[in-house]
Amino acid sequence: MGDSEKGLLAYLRQPITSLGYVRIVGALLGGLWLSLLLFGRRQLKVAGAPICGHRWWWEPKFITQSRFTFGARGIITAGYQKFKHRPFVVRRFDVDITVLPNKYLSELRLVPPTQLSANLGHKWTHTTIMTESNLHFRVIQNKLTAELPKYLDIAKEELDYGWNIEVPHSQEWQEVDIQQVIRMLVARLSAKVFMGYPACRNMEWLKLSVDFSVDMFTAAFTLRMFPPWTHPVIAHLIPARYRIKRSLKIAERIIRPLMNTHQAAVQKRAAGERVEEDDTLLNWMMDHGDERENEPKNMSTRQVILTLASIHTTSMAVANILFDLCARPEWFPILREEVSQITDELGPIGSGPNSGAKDWLPRLEKLDSFLVESQRLNPPVLLGPQRVALESLTLKDGTHIPAGSRIAWAGHHHLNDPSVTATPELFDPMRSYRKRHSSPDNMNKHLAGQTSTDNVTFGYGKLACPGRAFSVGEIKLILARLIHQFEFKFPDGKSRPLTMYADENVFADPNGRVMMRIRQQV
Repeated sequence: MGDSEKGLLAYLRQPITSLGYVRIVGALLGGLWLSLLLFGRRQLKVAGAPICGHRWWWEPKFITQSRFTFGARGIITAGYQKFKHRPFVVRRFDVDITVLPNKYLSELRLVPPTQLSANLGHKWTHTTIMTESNLHFRVIQNKLTAELPKYLDIAKEELDYGWNIEVPHSQEWQEVDIQQVIRMLVARLSAKVFMGYPACRNMEWLKLSVDFSVDMFTAAFTLRMFPPWTHPVIAHLIPARYRIKRSLKIAERIIRPLMNTHQAAVQKRAAGERVEEDDTLLNWMMDHGDERENEPKNMSTRQVILTLASIHTTSMAVANILFDLCARPEWFPILREEVSQITDELGPIGSGPNSGAKDWLPRLEKLDSFLVESQRLNPPVLLGPQRVALESLTLKDGTHIPAGSRIAWAGHHHLNDPSVTATPELFDPMRSYRKRHSSPDNMNKHLAGQTSTDNVTFGYGKLACPGRAFSVGEIKLILARLIHQFEFKFPDGKSRPLTMYADENVFADPNGRVMMRIRQQV
């Protein structure tokens, strides 16, 4: 077992050290895995797709599945290298995933969500609310993205408030859990935009929104280690599930008064009164949701899950860029020079009518290129996007996708294929910058957050991540300020934190640290 796998086990062990839990699950593992070996159900997949990850033709399925838990990267790499032009299958404990070549993306992006669903909610982690309606998708697409500059300016104001609270301001080198610092900053920005004041200053909500992701991952990852037909038993033995349930009750307690306040404001406006309130995503969702969507329990659950998605992807991207910069410190002055130049020309962001997010952030071209390159090498997931076929589908070349099957793309491996990215082993932060400036026609291409059949970091097609533009904006807001005001390096004797893999999920070692101090020149 490598250092990455050992570190992941240590990380997962933190919230599940209950002796009773370990004994019960340990006893069940043997029995359930034996049952799976003897009575495992047939999984749906594309006909003729070879199964990757097994070492012998007679190998029991549960051994292949267990190998995927900590060896997904190697299994997907081997499958892609051997079968990149045809479908192949990888086996997770809970489901077989058919990995399709990227050539099918253009065709399948046109399939409506009634046939091919991106909603992968799980009833045992209390996330099925996301599969029952697309209110969360509508608010991001029709409100947040449609009014992106306004909401980035609002986020910037909250960043100003939280900066001295969350970011250490030491003149001397200080070791910092930079991932937690960033998570708290992103939590504040997201809360301001999603729910407004006072929720964005409510420490109980901010802590909940950050901790919820750990509990959700722990519960989901544990459930994945068992076949779905065992979940009604296993789910009740996972402490993280009970923490999730408690968190959702706290969320409802916090959000219900916000909903009551907005309902009162709507009634007053209808009576002709003038009422001032924050223009939040929560308010829009209430105004455009149906009766069931507006039930406080459902609305609060949706808010928590939206916050989880926002915090996880954004904070991980910021942390990875800082780790990449500390590993290659020669790029700090280049990015700082870009920030300083924009500041000299426009003033600090938000300081005047021509220095808002709309004018400021697009000019961070080199930082944008650095972000694209960092995400190429540090993806949030190895298999994405993922979809579940709600109906049987037959593609133009005759490939048949049976109803109920799960499909995905090896997006990370495709993007790092030499036929797609030249010298993919080379970390080249200005790769996208050069492409943009190679021709006037390319100036609006190769940007962070943009999707294509070659780059599915944020998904592809109509069901690509609708909040990706806001996420990129948050990343730039935070990073531009961090690298302009502070110096960073790794602690003596330390290097870039390990990259960990749990099934197809990717994340940096949560114990990774950096040293930081206020820049001496500032």
